[in-house]
Amino acid sequence: MDYNIELTEQPSQPVLSVHIKTGVDNLPRELGRAYGTVIHYLNEIGKKPLDVAFAAYYNTDMDNLEIDAGFVVSEPLSGKGEVKAGEIPGGKQLSCLHKGPYKDCDKAYNAMMQYVEENGYEPTGVSYEFYYNSPDEVPESELLTKIMFPLKG
Repeated sequence: MDYNIELTEQPSQPVLSVHIKTGVDNLPRELGRAYGTVIHYLNEIGKKPLDVAFAAYYNTDMDNLEIDAGFVVSEPLSGKGEVKAGEIPGGKQLSCLHKGPYKDCDKAYNAMMQYVEENGYEPTGVSYEFYYNSPDEVPESELLTKIMFPLKG
């Protein structure tokens, strides 16, 4: 699959998220729980997400993933309990859209890493995935996931 990789400059975006440490086998359940927790809190304070659900991946250890899962919000908001306020940092970033099963996202990651190497960019080490639909809504072949790498410098 050919990926259209884009370089953009983005402002920082405020988020509410839940921090997760889990193995890849428990990831769907843990993400669902985290998103539900954030949505419950947003409803409690009368706010709505600004965008689709996201996950920030801080490592690639499939047995012990470290992730923030939540939603971009329209303004900085206070967290509560396990719901933490934070931000997706502004600056230069690479992104591409993957269509298909989550298990095939590694192809998009590989294409992005090749682009990084060929163009002399340096990622921060955190990757973001934005989920535009879910397996509950569409067949796996129709899943849309935007992958984003913030860049240093």
